[in-house]
Amino acid sequence: MYEVPNYGLRAYALFYTKHGVRETFQQSELDWIVSQSMRKKIFATLLRAGWITKVSWQEYACVNPDMIFKNLLDFRVPAVMREAQKPYAFTGLSAIEIWSDFSYVQRGRERSPYFVKVLIQDVPYWNEFFNQHTISHYVREGSTIGEFVIVIPVKKIRSVKKNELAVEPLEQAMSAAKKNEMFAYAYTYMKKKYGDA
Repeated sequence: MYEVPNYGLRAYALFYTKHGVRETFQQSELDWIVSQSMRKKIFATLLRAGWITKVSWQEYACVNPDMIFKNLLDFRVPAVMREAQKPYAFTGLSAIEIWSDFSYVQRGRERSPYFVKVLIQDVPYWNEFFNQHTISHYVREGSTIGEFVIVIPVKKIRSVKKNELAVEPLEQAMSAAKKNEMFAYAYTYMKKKYGDA
């Protein structure tokens, strides 16, 4: 989901209040309110976010707000990571999640962190990558509502593929799970499935 700035929220509120989801409207509705460049920016933002749809060459309609708010907290990181062009590895709690086939889950809609190792020299790439996909991300630590990525810069990455995702090797995930009683179920699951790593 594309992050909508305050000006977009206000424009959507205006269109929805005036037209609901059934009536169409045109960009010219904002002519006397904002400049032409700002009007184009507002419509581009709302279209990209999926908050309005283009009905015809000049006409638009609002998307139902129930759908907008329902989709705001969707889990997207795993699918987006499959598009990455630089090396990475899910690590820590995220690796335990993946290797345990999600028998241990660290996420909920209110807080959904992913921990990802990346090469130090690739940090600018990852900043741009997550910005393009409008995914909140932090280097080493941070938090926000919903889904976000903690980027952990390292000099070397060891990873293997599991479910089309790059993840640190099984023995590292099992070692981390074994050290903490909170992950006992995940550790038992992995040990049963894979044996001693």
